[in-house]
Amino acid sequence: MNFGVVGTGKMGKEIIETFQDAGHKLVLKVNSSGQKMEGVPDVIVDFSRPEALKTTLSICYDHKIPLVIGTTGLGQEEMEELKKASNHFPVVQSYNFSIGINLMLKILSQFSIYLNGWDTEIFEMHHSSKKDKPSGTALMIKNALGREVPIHSLRIGGVYGDHRLIFGNTGEIIEISHRALSRKVFAMGALKSAEWIVGKAPRFYAFDEIIENMKGVEK
Repeated sequence: MNFGVVGTGKMGKEIIETFQDAGHKLVLKVNSSGQKMEGVPDVIVDFSRPEALKTTLSICYDHKIPLVIGTTGLGQEEMEELKKASNHFPVVQSYNFSIGINLMLKILSQFSIYLNGWDTEIFEMHHSSKKDKPSGTALMIKNALGREVPIHSLRIGGVYGDHRLIFGNTGEIIEISHRALSRKVFAMGALKSAEWIVGKAPRFYAFDEIIENMKGVEK
């Protein structure tokens, strides 16, 4: 598979390394210095910034290239642009490509109804250079709960991603948490998405849909 990457910072480099280790060939790099294209990609991966979305979609439109996008901080307008684009080429979008986080969301969507009367708060911590606050993942957790809850955000050091959901009543506490130990976990999720989406019909896909179609989850 030939692939392209938008954004060549720390996450972009992790994606490139992970894809190349799986035997795929990098043919397009897009960053603040411009574009370097050595062929038409079979898929483009964008984990950069919202400002890059216009460039990313332009390339995808030109060649009808599937897109895997994990950019956080996207607003309603950007999301509408992505959904519009998915009528022309397949788009996989998520604010978190960790398998663990998405399994956590599935658990919450099924069982949080039993905790509706409990005090509930979300805590999330990320590295100090992360711009959006709260994180897209924290918002996904809130959406899975289906109700408004406080979100507490901390930006410090080099933390890859730490999310905790805390339920409490007068007699007990339940805490559900997930911690990413490296950026590799997100790159692996992007890889699974890219390998799965090539050849699929134009549509807007969520990462949890891809997890549902996986034959097994690697340890």
